[in-house]
Amino acid sequence: MKIFFPYDKIRVSQDDLIKDVLKSVEEKKHLIAHAPTGIGKTAAVLSSLVPYIIEKEMTLFFLTSRHTQHRIAIETLKEMKEKHAASFSVVDLIGKRHMCSQFGVEGMGSQFYNFCKSLVEKKECEFYENTFSNIGYSFETRKFLDNNKEVYHVEEFLDLTRKTQLCPYEVALVKAKKSGVVIADYSYVFNPSIREAFFKKSNKFLEKSVIIVDEAHNLPGRLRDMMSSVISTFILERALKETEMYEEAHVELMTIKDKFEVICNNLENERLVKKNEFIFENLHEIIELFESVIKDILENKKISYIKIVSEFLISWSGADEGFARYIEKGDYKGKANFKLNYKCLDPNFLMKDVVDKSQLVLMSGTLLPLEMYRDLLGIKDAMLREYENPFPKDNRLNLVVPETTTKFTKRSERMFETIAGKCSSFCNLIPGNILVLFPSYSIMKTVNEDFKTAGKSIFTEAQGMLKEEKEEMLKKFKSHKKQGAVMLAVSGANFSEGIDLPGDELRAVIIVGLPLSRPDLETKSLIGYYDERFGRGWDYGYIFPAMIKVVQGAGRCIRSETDKGVIIFLDERYSMSNYFRCFPKDYNVKTTKLPEEHIKKFFENN
Repeated sequence: MKIFFPYDKIRVSQDDLIKDVLKSVEEKKHLIAHAPTGIGKTAAVLSSLVPYIIEKEMTLFFLTSRHTQHRIAIETLKEMKEKHAASFSVVDLIGKRHMCSQFGVEGMGSQFYNFCKSLVEKKECEFYENTFSNIGYSFETRKFLDNNKEVYHVEEFLDLTRKTQLCPYEVALVKAKKSGVVIADYSYVFNPSIREAFFKKSNKFLEKSVIIVDEAHNLPGRLRDMMSSVISTFILERALKETEMYEEAHVELMTIKDKFEVICNNLENERLVKKNEFIFENLHEIIELFESVIKDILENKKISYIKIVSEFLISWSGADEGFARYIEKGDYKGKANFKLNYKCLDPNFLMKDVVDKSQLVLMSGTLLPLEMYRDLLGIKDAMLREYENPFPKDNRLNLVVPETTTKFTKRSERMFETIAGKCSSFCNLIPGNILVLFPSYSIMKTVNEDFKTAGKSIFTEAQGMLKEEKEEMLKKFKSHKKQGAVMLAVSGANFSEGIDLPGDELRAVIIVGLPLSRPDLETKSLIGYYDERFGRGWDYGYIFPAMIKVVQGAGRCIRSETDKGVIIFLDERYSMSNYFRCFPKDYNVKTTKLPEEHIKKFFENN
């Protein structure tokens, strides 16, 4: 089959991936591919599948959870068009709220959709009004699309549309109708309500779609979140304040809050909650009453807390199988804040239609074990492929140092001092920038009290960092590459995934401890559910998710064939078979109690 490869040379592993992609679509099988960083997976799958969907008159979706991956896909598609003079159209979409030109919508969350709908219905959105006319699309919309047929990154597209005072999202939908390639977030395909609305407006069909899921290790968690729901003390109090002028709804809310408080009574930490503890016999009447109030509130406000309560009540009355119900105690601004959760355990619930009707290519640099993703996502007829790392093995030193641990039963002041000493020793020995990842913010803070470096600046990740704060800190850290700096961060948080530090911007990653999930009710429920379904509860619900975070963090170090660096796994548990088996085959991990000698030798040779 023809391919539109954008570059002069195809790498060996890249060639294998291209062949497997073509084989999967020819045989109508789904492909689940573990493709390490540097293999060039974006170029491989796009160059293989774009000619296929053109020939078959289908749509190719490239779905990713990161905005940075949008840009990589767009640049690849531009190169393909230019090199092969290929004729295909592309649209790049992010969440509807993030494409809105209305002022003050950034912090609205899911409430945005009601706000948008209300403005459109009342004809109060100037951008929407400018986009349409009495007979369809306005002259300005048609003129804009006629003059802008190039491949645009979503930020470029937003800049262009905002200059014309058109609605960027609606214009993108018009463009999507004529586009064979759609770059978007997971929710455009996997969230049923968003998919239904988007497919209807853009004239797309699952049966005529090939779907690439990038960074697919994130997909099970994202699907579970889409089907989960929560209310809290804070939300109920806001809803009560919101309904002070609506006596009947206010009385019903007081009844709901009373029942909520009974569940919270004498709670020290968390407990499972039975469905009937929060069930209301007159639920249908309550929802109808709330709906009329919600409509009135959204006439004047952007957010309605009573709507959150209403949606939660509907969710809570849903299925039992594959869900956990529990209450947990926390705090908000110094006050007790209880959260009642209806948590989805099974991502397969949102996969069935997509798996049955479309063609899937799932890919990631941390998609091991492949069998877990096949099982969790319910993809029975799948090709499972693991590709070798294309980078020279001599450029990377992977060390397990089994002299410390963050295991809960072994934590002590002396243990944390030893961890700090080891980290300090490594950081003083390794030239250039170093990323140190901890299993939690609290452990990072404790170790940092005794952590010392010889003249290197220290950057510390803060919990709840804004995007701008993260970018600024990363920029400053990169600027220290000559003299060297140390960034202390948390596995699975801001700096362990989705950042690129190529070349001499990062020389080492030290992963302290194991980022195992807290053994709370959600984790225990996952373990129990996966044990019942697959007989692998501890693996799927506890061990493998932690090791995926570990491998993601380690992957920050080597981003190209010329990068050279050291990755240190600092915990005795990494040497145990239960965890050691989870390292990718090409890691060539050495277990040593003399790490300094290995580090010195590595940098002498590099």
